Order: sequence, then C-alpha cells, then structure tokens
Amino acid sequence: MISGAPASGKGTQCAYIVEKYGLLHISTGDLLRAEVAAGTENGLKAKKYMTKGQLVPDDIVIQMVKDRLEEADSQGKGWLLDGFPRSSSQADALKALGIKPDVFIVLDVPEEVLIERVVGRRLDPLTGKIYHLKYAPPESEDIASRLTQRIDDTEDKAKVRLQSYAMNVGALSSIYADVMQKVDGNRPKLLVFEEIDRVLTDLQDKYERGLTAGEEKIEVPSGVIYENKDNWRGIPTRLNSIPHSREIREYFYDDVCRATKNAVEDGIHKLKVQITIPELNPEMDVYRIGTLLELMRELAFSFARDGKRVKVCVQGSMGAGIFAGMPLQLAGTRRMLEVMDWGEYESKGTFINIGSIGANEVTDNDDMFILMAPQNAVGNCIIDDLQAMVIAAGDRPVIIVNPRLKDLPSAAGVMQIRGREKRMEFAGSFFVCYNFRLLYLSGTQYPILGALRMAYPSQYELYKRVDLDSGKERYALLGTFTEEPTTEEITAAFDGRDPKKLSNTGGLWKILFGSI
Repeated sequence: MISGAPASGKGTQCAYIVEKYGLLHISTGDLLRAEVAAGTENGLKAKKYMTKGQLVPDDIVIQMVKDRLEEADSQGKGWLLDGFPRSSSQADALKALGIKPDVFIVLDVPEEVLIERVVGRRLDPLTGKIYHLKYAPPESEDIASRLTQRIDDTEDKAKVRLQSYAMNVGALSSIYADVMQKVDGNRPKLLVFEEIDRVLTDLQDKYERGLTAGEEKIEVPSGVIYENKDNWRGIPTRLNSIPHSREIREYFYDDVCRATKNAVEDGIHKLKVQITIPELNPEMDVYRIGTLLELMRELAFSFARDGKRVKVCVQGSMGAGIFAGMPLQLAGTRRMLEVMDWGEYESKGTFINIGSIGANEVTDNDDMFILMAPQNAVGNCIIDDLQAMVIAAGDRPVIIVNPRLKDLPSAAGVMQIRGREKRMEFAGSFFVCYNFRLLYLSGTQYPILGALRMAYPSQYELYKRVDLDSGKERYALLGTFTEEPTTEEITAAFDGRDPKKLSNTGGLWKILFGSI
C-alpha cells in the first residue's frame, strides 16, 4: 500500500514501482469507473450513488477491492493499492477479510511544500498535460497563454484536503505500524524512488530467505506457547519501567481506540474505558497526567478522523463559596487540554472541542462526548451532572475514561446516603468496552504477576507474566472469561485449577488484586 497527501508525488512513484516490480496497480477511483463501465453487480450498486453525486459506501468499495485482489493477475503478480484505505474503519474492514500489505509506504512532504505544488499546478486543456509554474514550466508562450488552473488548486481548498488527509493517515499509521515505511518525499522524484526501491528490494530478499514481514523467532520456556507477532494480542513487557516508552503508550492508545470504536459502531452509546497501567493509575506515585491527556487526544482523533464532531470534557469546580473545589487529579487539566498540541490542521475548534460535564454542554453540533476521569470529591458528587449530560445527549455516544464514581465521605466522615442507591445504579450502567489492569500481590505494586485485559468485542483474557532465561519476559494466556473474573477465579487459574470448580480454599494467589 502507498499513501501520500495531494501533490506528494504518489502517482509518479506508483508508476515507477509498477514499471520495475510488475505489480498490479489498483486505484479505487479507476476501479469504480471500470466496474460501472462493465456493468458488474458492484458497479451497478456504485452507480446509484455516483449519479447522485454521493460518496460510494465503504462496503461496496471494499467488496470491489476484495474481488479485484482475488483475481488471478493480482494473485500472480502481487498488488499495489494506491491511496486506499483512507480511514481506520476501511483498514479494519480489510483486515477482517485477511487483506494486509507487506509494506505500507507513506510519502512525507512538509505542508508548505505541498501547498506550493498545488497552487502552482496548471493544465493544458488541449493536450491534458500537467505543468507547474515553478518546477515544470510550459515550453512556450503559446502553451503558457492557454493553461488553466483547476478550481480545487487554491491555497484554502488545499489546506482543507491536507487536513482531511493528515487525520486519516494518522489512524492508518497505528494500524499498519509494524509494516509502515515513511519516505521523505521532499526530494527529486528519482531520489524518492531510490529509497522506495531499497525498501522493496529488502522485502524481496526476506521472502527469498523464507521470512515474512514482522516474523521473528522467540525462545520460550517449554510448555508455554506464544502466537507470532501478526496474531499477537498479548501484553507489552517492562510495564514497571517508568516512564513508559512511546511504543508502550501507543500500544495501549491503539488498543483502547479500537475497542471503543467497535462498541460505538455496534450502537452502544454509554461506554466506559478502564485502564490502569502504572502511568494511568492514580494510586501509584508514578501516575502521569500527561499520559491520560494523550489518551484523551488519541481517542478523540480516532473518531474525528471519520468526520465525527467530538467534545472532550473535564469536570469543573464543584461546591459553592469557600467549599468549592475539585479532585486534585483533575486540577488544571482543563487548561492543559486547551493548550496541548491538537495537530497542525485545525482539528481543535472544528472536529474537536473542549467542554465541561453537564447538560448545558450538549449542543446540536456535537456528535459524541468523551469525558476525562469523572470523579466525586469529598462532600461533592459529579454523578448528577453526568446523568443530566447523558440524558441530554440522547443516543449520541458518551464515553467515560477512568471514572471514579464511588461515594466519598464528607470532612465529617459522613457518607452521602440520600439517593446513593440510584447514583450507584447509574454509575454501574455504563457498558465496559475496554478494561486493562495489572495483577500484584495484595498491598504491593511489584512485581507484576499478570494482567487482565478485555477489548470489546473480545472476552476477558487472563495473562501470567513469565520470566525468560534471557532476562526478558512474556505474558502467557491462561484463559478467557465471558465476564470479568472474580478474585477466586483468577486465583484458581494461577494455581492451575479449573475456575469453574472452585472450592473455599485460598492459598498464596488468593490475595491477588489489581487497582480498579
């Protein structure tokens, strides 16, 4: 697969790749036109939308791509998919069909260069040849006098297209991270191809030696079986090493985003994300608010890239007068959200807005709401405002991330009794679409004994951490559960017993716990 912004030179590089490697070049635009012209079943479906000037739905385009890739010439020559998929939902659909590239090439060109390339383009209406006023000027004054500029080749319209591209390629980068190759496209076209050629040549060499992309040999203890990288759904290692590496954080951001999007696409609109890796566990002294802010941003981006208007919300001060205040964990976070980097393409203020928690924050312009760590404070409760917001949102998704909605006693040690049962019922009514927590011995936060993970629509997965002879570690899958396992069931699995045949005996593992 190859991806590049408008005017990145992607078409030129596709021509070079096809010429040298003989791959079948597939562009969805060309494919749509060919299917319509041939009057195929897919073509007739697509024509209904194209004649009305509407976008052809993803399921029709994906079916066309799937059918084309299954034809004999695609299977025999290999294929080059040009500019598709464009969104994470399209990529996920291809992945579900078993369609994955050996390499995902992204042409990287600075925005100012792309705009200069677009604005300077001119078309000869007689020959159809494309010129550029600076880089490829016309050969004569006669030709120059008849050149025209496409209506879309203006700076304002170029910026809109670049904004859309940047959001989409960000989503694809996480999906194809293990096979992605960024190539500097701000060079002469032959130098760009030289780098692409090296990437493809190296890939050919690996196949000739019998290795596939992403494959590696792993030495593991006898009796423990691990899946290869392409099928791996395990746990990143060294989670007690703080700060977490960028790779670890991005793994969890991607894991959360995928599960949440799956749940939203299935029509679930009251969702909860619970993730307590050390940097996101407020009970640990290594808690980092920046990691939570990053997670909120990535989750918002994952929906904004699909054209959703997202409101990211953090609660304001609760109480009145000298008793006003807010949880220490959230102090100053509204300002942090306002000033943090939301990308170069003005996504903040268009696709993404910042708000508070409450019914008055819900407007007709919002498609969904993501709430950062809503929680009660001493003597104050956020649940009433949260419930009012959910009611005002109607069927629009409301996603709460790492909520802490248990009642807290007042300064006098008195619990909030009135209405408590209904508040707790509402707090428990959110559907858990993602849950990850580490398992330790009670009263400790080291060493990590295992982990519990659930990413919708998968079941709960229980892992045991295994030390390898090389000094490294892996997480071995002990079992799966349709519902969140109890402490007793986790204990039984770690003891090697069937969790379905529990007794009242305890043992060492009886005191396993994970921060909730």
